[in-house]
Amino acid sequence: MKTIVFTGGGSAGHVTPNLALMHKLKQQGWDVKYIGSATGIEKEIIDREGVPFYPISSGKLRRYFDLKNIKDPFKVMKGVYESYRLLKRLKPAIVFSKGGFVSVPVVLGSRMNNIPVIIHESDMTPGLANKISIPFATKVCVTFPESLSHIKGGKSVLTGLPIREHISSGKATRAFQLCDFHSQKPVILVMGGSLGSQVLNQAVRSNLGRLLQQFQIVHLCGKGNVSVEHLHTRGYKQFEYLNEELPDVLAMTDLVISRAGATSIFEFLGLEKPMLLIPLSRQASRGDQILNAASFQKAGYADVIQEEDLTTEGLGDHVEALYKNRETYKAAMQSRNESDAVAAIVKLIESHSNSL
Repeated sequence: MKTIVFTGGGSAGHVTPNLALMHKLKQQGWDVKYIGSATGIEKEIIDREGVPFYPISSGKLRRYFDLKNIKDPFKVMKGVYESYRLLKRLKPAIVFSKGGFVSVPVVLGSRMNNIPVIIHESDMTPGLANKISIPFATKVCVTFPESLSHIKGGKSVLTGLPIREHISSGKATRAFQLCDFHSQKPVILVMGGSLGSQVLNQAVRSNLGRLLQQFQIVHLCGKGNVSVEHLHTRGYKQFEYLNEELPDVLAMTDLVISRAGATSIFEFLGLEKPMLLIPLSRQASRGDQILNAASFQKAGYADVIQEEDLTTEGLGDHVEALYKNRETYKAAMQSRNESDAVAAIVKLIESHSNSL
């Protein structure tokens, strides 16, 4: 039996695509392990999967001045040593990295053990962690066609993004019951990413009076962000986060208001949900979500509002226009050249893994 070690963390987007691959590889007889941060979101997600989880030290790699930049390189060095020792003991045939800061020590530890590494980049341009890791990778899987030009050395392969199989297995009837909704009004799902978004939360709540006249709203607002003021607002249901119930809620959803993280928007695309994307601004990010959103807008999958242009009235106008033209967006999604990212990546893993 071959062993594969997965890594990636810091946000759900750096973990959930791994789940689709892990399930497929376990079906094919692989022994699956995971290396991540002890304090990151990845531990909680992987523990639910029953996959052995090995924590290592991890430091954040920042593009800006912070006093933590002085001590975090030492955490990364410690993480490299821990990864080296772990991988030497686990003896995986290959390592698969989804990115995030915790992945850098694992990739370096793999190189020190002569273990092949496959990296996956969800966004159009590589993040800092993947930029550091790519020189040590055997292959780099990318999601957007535009990404191929950003990876040098002939390592890049266009695979798309692995989507969890169960995400499409939801039952709308269960979600209507969960949210105490009815089927006479369309449903909007608001998602601000795994950590929530204060900008989206405020914009949607400021617009409830208008939106609830035509829609029902499920709002995934992030940990600690539930509004007590709106707990009993009819047609408006808040959750900090959804896990098992998310496929059901997606089955009930007619429109999505979301940030533009690649994992989420490709899942919406797979389910053919028209999207209004409000990407993180360049002041709060490296601009990757702006590029993701622009690509989806160009393809006809989504409407986009830049964060700095977001207003209460504008949000309502865009939502109403999106719903009015929803069939046009769905038609664009249905006409795309769909590929099986899980199958493509599993084939790469099998072809580049070390022999037993």
